[in-house]
Amino acid sequence: MSPALPLRLVASSCLLAATLTAAPQLPGIGAAMQAKIDQKEIAGAVTVVLSKDKILHLESTGYADLATQRPITPDSLCWIASMTKPITGVAVLMLQDEGKLNVADPVANYIPEFASLKTPSGKPANLTITQILNHTSGLGEASGPAAQAAKTLADLVPVWLAAKMQYEPGEKWKYTQSGINLAGRIVEVVSGMTFDAFLQKRLFDPLGMKNTTFYPNEAQLKQLAVGYAKNKDTGALTPAPARADYGSRNRPPQGNGGLFSTANDYARFCQMLLNRGALDGKRYLSPAAFQVLTSVSTGNLPTGFFQNDTYGQRGMNYGWGIGTCILRTPHEGLAAMLSPGTFGHGGAWGTQAWIDPVKGVAYLLMVQRSNFPNSDASDVRRVFQETAAAALAKH
Repeated sequence: MSPALPLRLVASSCLLAATLTAAPQLPGIGAAMQAKIDQKEIAGAVTVVLSKDKILHLESTGYADLATQRPITPDSLCWIASMTKPITGVAVLMLQDEGKLNVADPVANYIPEFASLKTPSGKPANLTITQILNHTSGLGEASGPAAQAAKTLADLVPVWLAAKMQYEPGEKWKYTQSGINLAGRIVEVVSGMTFDAFLQKRLFDPLGMKNTTFYPNEAQLKQLAVGYAKNKDTGALTPAPARADYGSRNRPPQGNGGLFSTANDYARFCQMLLNRGALDGKRYLSPAAFQVLTSVSTGNLPTGFFQNDTYGQRGMNYGWGIGTCILRTPHEGLAAMLSPGTFGHGGAWGTQAWIDPVKGVAYLLMVQRSNFPNSDASDVRRVFQETAAAALAKH
């Protein structure tokens, strides 16, 4: 071995160490996350606060695996669940920018079998791409043996068509997984690529999202953060079983919640959105497409996950865009620090990403906790955003 190689390795190691050491940290956030770890709410957290052009805060607290005491890091792989949905929305709008579809189009333009779909009252459903992406379609959910046997998104088409529609399209808002996956199938039909291949080529590779995938490889699985559930009797965190319908190449690339990612990767996606569809000199969405992504398309329908007395009946505080939740009116608690027009999405295991275009800042939280009563309303999210906003105000 030549003597130059070890020197290069030493230089590279020193550069990496310097980069990690130089990661900025806003005061109070790490301590707030450690308190939640001490309370056995979570095993570990990666918190990120970013602006259009830089990382304002990046901190890892706690563990990716309690049993082995493996620390959680910005490169720990997390199941991001429904944080996949805005990525699906971006994919659809990239094709709109190319003139290959329009979100106002009927689904049947691209999947002709949908022309025969009937509503509960017997009328032609005439579902639009917007309706399947903003949860107002009324489409039935894929379930049962046929859904479980599906290996591709095309396999799910007859399952969706066989499912009884839930309500008349546009009548109300109801969170519907099948609609988002149907949008992924439309991307496949229009682009001629599988949904995972399209995202890899058009979004993940150009953005440098090296560890964002539907199908983690062996090396990525070694970085996987364990999901935990809080035992109701003992209060202890116990490992939660992995979702069997995600992660396997025998399953479709599901745009509703199939992606795994890291804090470092998803921060790149957030930064692109903070820059209204562009990053590092490359444009991913036109200004017009970005506006569609982040504008309410659900009219005056109450939407979202806080439509009950426990969470303050906040249905009118939120609207829905193309795979994105949009805050219309801030409210006390976890939305108090956000501006009207803030958009993003959470995931089933407590991950969160909220982009505030008014203040020019995004909040990204990576945790893996499976049984929060409401992952979007977790106290971990509230404390992170409150602490971060207070620190930014003094920054």
